[in-house]
Amino acid sequence: MEVPNKNTQVNFDNTEIAFQHKSNKDLEKAYWLFKMVASNALIKIGTPITTFSLNIGLPIQGIIKNTIYKQFCGGESIEDCRKSIDELAVGNVTTILDYSVEGEETEQSFDETFQELLRAIDFAKTNPHISFSVFKPTGLGRFDLFAKVNEDKPLTSDEQAEFDRVLTRIDAICKASYEADIRVLIDAEHSWVQDSIDDIARDMMQKYNKEKPLVYNTYQLYRHDKLASLKADFAFAELQGFHIGAKIVRGAYMEIERERAKEMGYPSPINPTKEATDKEYDDSIRFCLDHADKIGFMAGTHNEESSNLLVHEMQKRQISPENKNIFFAQLLGMSDNLSFNLAAAGYNVGKYMPYGPVKAVMPYLFRRAQENTSVGGQTGRELGLIIKEKKRRKAAKK
Repeated sequence: MEVPNKNTQVNFDNTEIAFQHKSNKDLEKAYWLFKMVASNALIKIGTPITTFSLNIGLPIQGIIKNTIYKQFCGGESIEDCRKSIDELAVGNVTTILDYSVEGEETEQSFDETFQELLRAIDFAKTNPHISFSVFKPTGLGRFDLFAKVNEDKPLTSDEQAEFDRVLTRIDAICKASYEADIRVLIDAEHSWVQDSIDDIARDMMQKYNKEKPLVYNTYQLYRHDKLASLKADFAFAELQGFHIGAKIVRGAYMEIERERAKEMGYPSPINPTKEATDKEYDDSIRFCLDHADKIGFMAGTHNEESSNLLVHEMQKRQISPENKNIFFAQLLGMSDNLSFNLAAAGYNVGKYMPYGPVKAVMPYLFRRAQENTSVGGQTGRELGLIIKEKKRRKAAKK
Protein backbone atom coordinates (compact mmCIF):
# COMPACT_ATOMS: atom_id res chain seq x y z
CA MET A 1 0.00 0.00 0.00
CA GLU A 2 1.33 3.44 -0.88
CA VAL A 3 2.30 5.50 2.14
CA PRO A 4 0.12 8.64 2.40
CA ASN A 5 1.59 12.09 1.95
CA LYS A 6 3.27 13.09 5.21
CA ASN A 7 0.93 16.08 5.57
CA THR A 8 -2.16 13.84 5.43
CA GLN A 9 -4.18 13.77 8.65
CA VAL A 10 -6.99 11.42 9.59
CA ASN A 11 -10.28 13.28 10.06
CA PHE A 12 -11.54 12.21 13.48
CA ASP A 13 -14.62 14.41 13.11
CA ASN A 14 -16.13 12.29 10.33
CA THR A 15 -19.16 10.93 12.17
CA GLU A 16 -20.62 9.19 9.11
CA ILE A 17 -17.67 6.78 9.12
CA ALA A 18 -17.46 6.68 12.92
CA PHE A 19 -21.06 5.53 13.40
CA GLN A 20 -21.64 3.61 10.17
CA HIS A 21 -22.24 0.42 12.19
CA LYS A 22 -24.92 1.96 14.42
CA SER A 23 -28.61 2.15 13.62
CA ASN A 24 -30.62 5.23 14.60
CA LYS A 25 -31.96 3.26 17.56
CA ASP A 26 -28.44 2.29 18.68
CA LEU A 27 -27.31 5.90 18.36
CA GLU A 28 -30.21 7.11 20.50
CA LYS A 29 -29.39 4.53 23.19
CA ALA A 30 -25.73 5.58 23.18
CA TYR A 31 -26.78 9.21 23.54
CA TRP A 32 -28.81 8.58 26.69
CA LEU A 33 -26.19 6.25 28.12
CA PHE A 34 -23.40 8.82 27.83
CA LYS A 35 -25.72 11.46 29.26
CA MET A 36 -26.09 9.21 32.30
CA VAL A 37 -22.36 8.45 32.51
CA ALA A 38 -21.64 12.18 32.39
CA SER A 39 -23.15 12.48 35.87
CA ASN A 40 -20.39 11.61 38.31
CA ALA A 41 -22.78 11.69 41.24
CA LEU A 42 -25.18 9.28 39.50
CA ILE A 43 -22.36 6.82 38.82
CA LYS A 44 -21.15 6.96 42.44
CA ILE A 45 -24.66 6.35 43.77
CA GLY A 46 -25.73 3.90 41.07
CA THR A 47 -22.74 1.57 41.38
CA PRO A 48 -23.38 0.28 44.94
CA ILE A 49 -27.15 0.24 44.39
CA THR A 50 -26.78 -1.86 41.22
CA THR A 51 -24.35 -4.25 42.92
CA PHE A 52 -26.70 -4.69 45.88
CA SER A 53 -29.69 -5.24 43.58
CA LEU A 54 -27.87 -7.91 41.60
CA ASN A 55 -26.64 -9.66 44.75
CA ILE A 56 -30.12 -9.97 46.25
CA GLY A 57 -31.65 -11.05 42.95
CA LEU A 58 -33.72 -8.01 41.97
CA PRO A 59 -34.76 -8.27 38.29
CA ILE A 60 -32.51 -5.53 36.88
CA GLN A 61 -30.18 -7.75 34.83
CA GLY A 62 -32.27 -7.27 31.68
CA ILE A 63 -32.07 -3.47 32.01
CA ILE A 64 -28.29 -3.61 32.43
CA LYS A 65 -27.89 -6.01 29.52
CA ASN A 66 -29.80 -3.71 27.15
CA THR A 67 -28.01 -0.51 28.20
CA ILE A 68 -24.48 -0.23 29.59
CA TYR A 69 -23.65 -3.90 28.91
CA LYS A 70 -24.73 -3.71 25.28
CA GLN A 71 -22.69 -0.53 24.74
CA PHE A 72 -19.41 -1.85 26.15
CA CYS A 73 -19.59 -5.67 25.85
CA GLY A 74 -19.81 -8.17 23.02
CA GLY A 75 -21.96 -10.76 24.76
CA GLU A 76 -22.05 -13.34 27.51
CA SER A 77 -20.08 -15.95 25.54
CA ILE A 78 -17.65 -16.05 22.63
CA GLU A 79 -20.48 -17.17 20.36
CA ASP A 80 -22.54 -14.17 21.45
CA CYS A 81 -19.71 -11.91 20.25
CA ARG A 82 -19.94 -13.01 16.61
CA LYS A 83 -22.44 -10.30 15.64
CA SER A 84 -20.32 -7.51 17.15
CA ILE A 85 -17.14 -8.95 15.62
CA ASP A 86 -18.77 -8.95 12.19
CA GLU A 87 -20.09 -5.40 12.64
CA LEU A 88 -16.61 -4.11 13.45
CA ALA A 89 -15.13 -6.03 10.53
CA VAL A 90 -17.39 -4.19 8.07
CA GLY A 91 -15.43 -1.07 9.01
CA ASN A 92 -12.09 -2.95 8.82
CA VAL A 93 -11.76 -2.85 12.62
CA THR A 94 -10.51 -6.05 14.25
CA THR A 95 -11.49 -7.51 17.62
CA ILE A 96 -9.44 -8.03 20.77
CA LEU A 97 -11.29 -10.73 22.73
CA ASP A 98 -11.34 -9.86 26.43
CA TYR A 99 -12.93 -12.27 28.94
CA SER A 100 -13.69 -9.64 31.58
CA VAL A 101 -14.71 -11.58 34.66
CA GLU A 102 -13.00 -9.86 37.62
CA GLY A 103 -12.70 -10.20 41.37
CA GLU A 104 -12.79 -14.00 41.70
CA GLU A 105 -10.38 -15.56 44.21
CA THR A 106 -10.78 -19.37 44.04
CA GLU A 107 -8.80 -22.06 42.27
CA GLN A 108 -11.99 -23.17 40.55
CA SER A 109 -12.60 -19.69 39.14
CA PHE A 110 -8.97 -19.41 38.01
CA ASP A 111 -9.21 -22.75 36.20
CA GLU A 112 -12.52 -21.75 34.59
CA THR A 113 -10.98 -18.47 33.39
CA PHE A 114 -7.94 -20.35 32.10
CA GLN A 115 -10.12 -22.73 30.07
CA GLU A 116 -12.15 -19.81 28.69
CA LEU A 117 -8.97 -18.03 27.57
CA LEU A 118 -7.85 -21.17 25.73
CA ARG A 119 -11.28 -21.34 24.05
CA ALA A 120 -10.90 -17.71 22.97
CA ILE A 121 -7.54 -18.47 21.34
CA ASP A 122 -9.01 -21.54 19.65
CA PHE A 123 -11.92 -19.44 18.36
CA ALA A 124 -9.53 -16.75 17.10
CA LYS A 125 -7.72 -19.33 14.96
CA THR A 126 -10.83 -19.67 12.81
CA ASN A 127 -11.81 -16.00 12.66
CA PRO A 128 -9.56 -13.62 10.68
CA HIS A 129 -11.26 -10.60 12.26
CA ILE A 130 -9.71 -11.30 15.69
CA SER A 131 -6.27 -9.72 15.99
CA PHE A 132 -5.44 -10.31 19.68
CA SER A 133 -6.58 -12.13 22.77
CA VAL A 134 -5.93 -10.68 26.22
CA PHE A 135 -5.80 -11.75 29.84
CA LYS A 136 -5.49 -10.17 33.26
CA PRO A 137 -2.93 -12.06 35.39
CA THR A 138 -5.02 -11.76 38.56
CA GLY A 139 -7.77 -13.59 36.70
CA LEU A 140 -5.47 -16.63 36.93
CA GLY A 141 -4.17 -16.27 40.49
CA ARG A 142 -4.82 -14.47 43.75
CA PHE A 143 -4.01 -10.77 43.87
CA ASP A 144 -2.44 -11.13 47.34
CA LEU A 145 -0.19 -13.91 46.06
CA PHE A 146 1.12 -11.66 43.28
CA ALA A 147 1.65 -8.93 45.89
CA LYS A 148 3.70 -11.26 48.11
CA VAL A 149 5.84 -12.36 45.17
CA ASN A 150 6.21 -8.70 44.20
CA GLU A 151 7.63 -7.93 47.66
CA ASP A 152 10.07 -10.83 47.24
CA LYS A 153 8.82 -12.43 50.43
CA PRO A 154 9.41 -16.18 50.90
CA LEU A 155 6.38 -18.28 49.98
CA THR A 156 5.12 -21.21 52.02
CA SER A 157 5.19 -24.59 50.29
CA ASP A 158 1.45 -24.30 49.61
CA GLU A 159 1.85 -20.79 48.22
CA GLN A 160 4.73 -21.89 46.01
CA ALA A 161 2.60 -24.71 44.61
CA GLU A 162 -0.20 -22.21 44.08
CA PHE A 163 2.09 -19.77 42.26
CA ASP A 164 3.51 -22.61 40.14
CA ARG A 165 -0.06 -23.29 38.99
CA VAL A 166 -0.41 -19.62 38.04
CA LEU A 167 2.83 -19.79 36.00
CA THR A 168 1.68 -23.00 34.33
CA ARG A 169 -1.62 -21.38 33.29
CA ILE A 170 0.11 -18.30 31.88
CA ASP A 171 2.69 -20.36 30.01
CA ALA A 172 -0.03 -22.57 28.53
CA ILE A 173 -1.93 -19.50 27.29
CA CYS A 174 1.18 -18.01 25.68
CA LYS A 175 2.12 -21.37 24.16
CA ALA A 176 -1.39 -21.77 22.71
CA SER A 177 -1.15 -18.25 21.27
CA TYR A 178 2.24 -19.05 19.76
CA GLU A 179 0.98 -22.27 18.17
CA ALA A 180 -2.16 -20.54 16.85
CA ASP A 181 -0.16 -17.51 15.66
CA ILE A 182 -2.50 -15.23 17.64
CA ARG A 183 -1.03 -12.27 19.52
CA VAL A 184 -1.80 -12.11 23.23
CA LEU A 185 -1.82 -9.05 25.50
CA ILE A 186 -0.93 -9.29 29.19
CA ASP A 187 -2.84 -6.53 30.98
CA ALA A 188 -1.17 -4.20 33.48
CA GLU A 189 -2.39 -3.97 37.07
CA HIS A 190 -1.66 -2.04 40.27
CA SER A 191 1.92 -1.01 40.93
CA TRP A 192 2.29 -3.22 44.01
CA VAL A 193 1.81 -6.37 41.89
CA GLN A 194 3.19 -5.11 38.58
CA ASP A 195 6.87 -6.06 38.99
CA SER A 196 5.91 -9.71 39.43
CA ILE A 197 3.74 -9.49 36.29
CA ASP A 198 6.52 -7.74 34.35
CA ASP A 199 8.95 -10.54 35.24
CA ILE A 200 6.51 -13.18 33.99
CA ALA A 201 5.75 -11.21 30.81
CA ARG A 202 9.47 -10.80 30.07
CA ASP A 203 10.00 -14.55 30.47
CA MET A 204 7.08 -15.28 28.14
CA MET A 205 8.37 -12.81 25.52
CA GLN A 206 11.83 -14.35 25.69
CA LYS A 207 10.32 -17.81 25.21
CA TYR A 208 7.74 -17.13 22.49
CA ASN A 209 8.87 -13.95 20.68
CA LYS A 210 11.97 -15.37 18.98
CA GLU A 211 10.64 -14.95 15.43
CA LYS A 212 8.21 -12.05 15.92
CA PRO A 213 6.23 -10.26 18.65
CA LEU A 214 3.33 -12.46 19.80
CA VAL A 215 3.29 -11.90 23.57
CA TYR A 216 2.77 -8.25 24.58
CA ASN A 217 3.29 -6.69 27.99
CA THR A 218 1.43 -3.50 28.98
CA TYR A 219 3.23 -0.30 29.99
CA GLN A 220 1.18 2.28 31.91
CA LEU A 221 2.77 5.62 31.07
CA TYR A 222 1.10 7.56 33.86
CA ARG A 223 3.82 5.90 35.94
CA HIS A 224 7.03 7.94 35.86
CA ASP A 225 9.21 4.80 35.56
CA LYS A 226 7.51 2.94 32.72
CA LEU A 227 9.24 4.50 29.71
CA ALA A 228 12.50 3.48 31.40
CA SER A 229 11.07 -0.05 31.86
CA LEU A 230 10.19 -0.24 28.17
CA LYS A 231 13.69 0.84 27.16
CA ALA A 232 15.29 -1.62 29.60
CA ASP A 233 13.14 -4.49 28.30
CA PHE A 234 14.10 -3.61 24.74
CA ALA A 235 17.81 -3.55 25.62
CA PHE A 236 17.47 -6.97 27.30
CA ALA A 237 15.59 -8.34 24.29
CA GLU A 238 18.31 -7.09 21.95
CA LEU A 239 20.92 -8.84 24.09
CA GLN A 240 18.97 -12.10 24.29
CA GLY A 241 17.69 -12.12 20.72
CA PHE A 242 13.91 -11.80 20.95
CA HIS A 243 11.22 -9.27 20.04
CA ILE A 244 9.36 -7.00 22.45
CA GLY A 245 5.58 -6.78 22.38
CA ALA A 246 4.45 -3.51 23.98
CA LYS A 247 0.96 -2.22 24.58
CA ILE A 248 1.32 1.38 25.69
CA VAL A 249 -1.51 3.01 27.64
CA ARG A 250 -1.77 6.00 29.92
CA GLY A 251 -3.16 3.91 32.78
CA ALA A 252 -6.24 2.79 34.67
CA TYR A 253 -5.70 3.10 38.43
CA MET A 254 -4.51 6.66 39.04
CA GLU A 255 -6.76 7.61 41.96
CA ILE A 256 -6.19 4.28 43.72
CA GLU A 257 -2.42 4.53 43.26
CA ARG A 258 -2.19 8.06 44.65
CA GLU A 259 -4.45 7.32 47.61
CA ARG A 260 -2.53 4.18 48.57
CA ALA A 261 0.84 5.96 48.31
CA LYS A 262 -0.44 8.74 50.55
CA GLU A 263 -1.94 6.34 53.11
CA MET A 264 1.18 4.16 53.28
CA GLY A 265 3.70 6.98 53.12
CA TYR A 266 5.68 6.15 50.00
CA PRO A 267 6.28 8.31 46.89
CA SER A 268 3.47 8.10 44.37
CA PRO A 269 4.43 6.14 41.23
CA ILE A 270 2.19 8.44 39.17
CA ASN A 271 3.49 11.38 37.16
CA PRO A 272 2.81 14.70 38.95
CA THR A 273 0.90 16.24 36.00
CA LYS A 274 -1.13 15.18 33.00
CA GLU A 275 1.38 16.99 30.80
CA ALA A 276 4.17 14.77 32.14
CA THR A 277 2.11 11.67 31.36
CA ASP A 278 1.33 12.94 27.86
CA LYS A 279 5.04 13.50 27.23
CA GLU A 280 5.96 10.01 28.50
CA TYR A 281 3.26 8.49 26.29
CA ASP A 282 4.28 10.37 23.15
CA ASP A 283 7.97 9.66 23.78
CA SER A 284 7.06 5.97 24.02
CA ILE A 285 5.39 6.17 20.60
CA ARG A 286 8.55 7.64 19.11
CA PHE A 287 10.77 5.07 20.82
CA CYS A 288 8.68 2.15 19.53
CA LEU A 289 8.66 3.57 16.00
CA ASP A 290 12.43 4.07 16.13
CA HIS A 291 12.66 0.28 16.61
CA ALA A 292 9.58 -0.83 14.67
CA ASP A 293 11.48 -3.78 13.17
CA LYS A 294 12.06 -5.23 16.65
CA ILE A 295 9.08 -3.96 18.66
CA GLY A 296 5.50 -4.89 18.00
CA PHE A 297 3.42 -2.21 19.65
CA MET A 298 -0.14 -1.24 20.27
CA ALA A 299 -1.10 2.33 21.08
CA GLY A 300 -4.06 1.90 23.40
CA THR A 301 -5.47 5.41 23.54
CA HIS A 302 -8.62 7.51 23.36
CA ASN A 303 -6.50 10.63 22.97
CA GLU A 304 -6.78 12.33 19.57
CA GLU A 305 -3.48 14.18 19.88
CA SER A 306 -1.54 10.98 20.51
CA SER A 307 -3.38 9.20 17.68
CA ASN A 308 -2.53 12.05 15.31
CA LEU A 309 1.07 11.97 16.51
CA LEU A 310 1.38 8.26 15.72
CA VAL A 311 -0.11 8.81 12.24
CA HIS A 312 2.27 11.72 11.60
CA GLU A 313 5.35 9.88 12.91
CA MET A 314 4.55 6.81 10.78
CA GLN A 315 4.21 9.00 7.71
CA LYS A 316 7.41 10.88 8.53
CA ARG A 317 9.29 7.58 8.76
CA GLN A 318 7.58 6.22 5.62
CA ILE A 319 6.06 3.33 7.59
CA SER A 320 3.05 1.82 5.85
CA PRO A 321 -0.29 1.96 7.70
CA GLU A 322 -0.51 -1.80 7.06
CA ASN A 323 2.66 -2.57 9.04
CA LYS A 324 1.57 -5.49 11.24
CA ASN A 325 3.87 -4.43 14.07
CA ILE A 326 1.79 -1.30 14.73
CA PHE A 327 -1.79 -1.21 16.02
CA PHE A 328 -4.14 1.39 17.39
CA ALA A 329 -6.68 0.21 19.99
CA GLN A 330 -9.76 1.55 21.73
CA LEU A 331 -12.47 0.08 23.91
CA LEU A 332 -15.71 -1.21 22.42
CA GLY A 333 -18.41 1.45 22.70
CA MET A 334 -15.98 4.35 22.98
CA SER A 335 -14.04 6.60 20.58
CA ASP A 336 -15.54 5.15 17.41
CA ASN A 337 -14.44 8.38 15.72
CA LEU A 338 -10.83 7.25 16.24
CA SER A 339 -11.25 3.56 15.48
CA PHE A 340 -13.29 3.70 12.29
CA ASN A 341 -11.62 6.75 10.74
CA LEU A 342 -8.16 5.25 11.34
CA ALA A 343 -9.30 1.94 9.84
CA ALA A 344 -10.82 3.75 6.85
CA ALA A 345 -7.41 5.35 6.25
CA GLY A 346 -5.79 1.91 6.18
CA TYR A 347 -4.31 1.69 9.69
CA ASN A 348 -4.48 -1.43 11.85
CA VAL A 349 -7.11 -0.96 14.55
CA GLY A 350 -8.41 -3.27 17.25
CA LYS A 351 -11.34 -2.86 19.61
CA TYR A 352 -11.22 -4.39 23.08
CA MET A 353 -14.37 -6.53 23.22
CA PRO A 354 -15.18 -7.55 26.80
CA TYR A 355 -17.49 -10.51 27.25
CA GLY A 356 -18.79 -12.71 30.05
CA PRO A 357 -21.94 -13.19 32.19
CA VAL A 358 -23.63 -9.89 33.00
CA LYS A 359 -23.24 -10.11 36.78
CA ALA A 360 -19.61 -11.26 36.58
CA VAL A 361 -18.66 -8.43 34.20
CA MET A 362 -20.24 -5.68 36.32
CA PRO A 363 -16.97 -4.77 38.16
CA TYR A 364 -15.40 -4.12 34.75
CA LEU A 365 -18.37 -2.04 33.59
CA PHE A 366 -18.40 0.07 36.77
CA ARG A 367 -14.69 0.74 36.30
CA ARG A 368 -15.30 1.83 32.71
CA ALA A 369 -18.08 4.19 33.78
CA GLN A 370 -15.96 5.69 36.58
CA GLU A 371 -12.98 6.13 34.23
CA ASN A 372 -15.24 7.92 31.74
CA THR A 373 -16.28 10.44 34.36
CA SER A 374 -12.67 11.02 35.48
CA VAL A 375 -11.13 11.47 32.03
CA GLY A 376 -11.45 15.14 31.24
CA GLY A 377 -13.73 15.83 28.28
CA GLN A 378 -14.13 12.18 27.20
CA THR A 379 -17.85 11.85 27.85
CA GLY A 380 -18.57 15.32 26.46
CA ARG A 381 -16.63 14.46 23.30
CA GLU A 382 -18.63 11.24 22.86
CA LEU A 383 -21.90 13.10 23.32
CA GLY A 384 -20.91 15.88 20.92
CA LEU A 385 -20.06 13.39 18.15
CA ILE A 386 -23.32 11.47 18.65
CA ILE A 387 -25.33 14.70 18.47
CA LYS A 388 -23.45 15.71 15.32
CA GLU A 389 -24.23 12.38 13.66
CA LYS A 390 -27.90 12.53 14.66
CA LYS A 391 -28.15 15.97 13.03
CA ARG A 392 -26.31 14.74 9.92
CA ARG A 393 -28.71 11.81 9.48
CA LYS A 394 -31.72 14.06 10.02
CA ALA A 395 -30.46 16.52 7.39
CA ALA A 396 -29.72 13.70 4.94
CA LYS A 397 -33.39 12.65 5.04
CA LYS A 398 -34.61 16.05 3.82
